[in-house]
Amino acid sequence: MAYHKVLVVDDSRVSRMLVRTIIEYADKEISIIDASNAEEAFSKIEGVNDITMAIVDLNMPGIDGLVLATKLLEYFPTLKIGLLTANVQDIVRNKAESLGISFIPKPITEEKILAFIQ
Repeated sequence: MAYHKVLVVDDSRVSRMLVRTIIEYADKEISIIDASNAEEAFSKIEGVNDITMAIVDLNMPGIDGLVLATKLLEYFPTLKIGLLTANVQDIVRNKAESLGISFIPKPITEEKILAFIQ
């Protein structure tokens, strides 16, 4: 795989750890930045300019995943983003698609995460 730096944002520590484990097992060369919410994500990526992918949870306290994705795209216009959520309503899918964001339905599985990062 080519070099990638992945931002993982989810208020669930278990979800962040699971996504990190799946990615690290698949490719040790991928660098991962994780955060529990949008505010923490922005503080961790300040000055970082080489993020290639982001996996963000939809339902988080404060800024939700769709708003976070929109803001991330302002800074990183070519960023590949996956929206991780158990909310499979058409309105959520349509909003994600209109932003060019991939939809990753929960539960988190190795197959879904690897399909997104490859």
